[in-house]
Amino acid sequence: MNVDFTKGNGLVPVVIQNNITLQVLMLGYMNEEALAKTQKEGKVTFYSRSKNRLWTKGEESGNFLWVKDIQVDCDNDTLLIKATPEGPTCHKGTTSCFAEETSKGFLYSLESIIADRIDNDVETSYTNKLFKRGINKVAQKVGEEAVEVVIEAKDNNDELFKNEAADLLYHYLILLKAKGFTLTDIESVLKERN
Repeated sequence: MNVDFTKGNGLVPVVIQNNITLQVLMLGYMNEEALAKTQKEGKVTFYSRSKNRLWTKGEESGNFLWVKDIQVDCDNDTLLIKATPEGPTCHKGTTSCFAEETSKGFLYSLESIIADRIDNDVETSYTNKLFKRGINKVAQKVGEEAVEVVIEAKDNNDELFKNEAADLLYHYLILLKAKGFTLTDIESVLKERN
């Protein structure tokens, strides 16, 4: 990776993006030493302009940013780091320094919660219990929820329709997990069709 640190007097801006939801979490700056430390340890380390030293995000709060991918822009003077946040990113306790999660962000977070409950065999979880009943039961549940969405679409109760649509989407995420796919896989198909 060839990063041009000369344009910004030894610093480059770094955009941090949630690896799962793709939400922008924060902006910081790195010098060569901060980038090297980030690459070596797998935790995002910035150069703090106010502290005039290296600063690993989460060194005090424990809210680390775990690196999944580092990309340099077309001019080699800005970095994009996709990371998995451990806790809130912003010092104010919010998910992002820019705004709270988007709807898309929550769907990807929900997908991760579903996967966690299944992968860690959470015995008290409805999600895990349904998953353990097998693909036929999961698919049957998606079918039932789809019929309920159609029924509610014909009526004029918006709240019931939205709740049934949410149930369908939730169970669809379980079905994707049961089939070994993710929302990103389905997004890719839709992008190809566009």
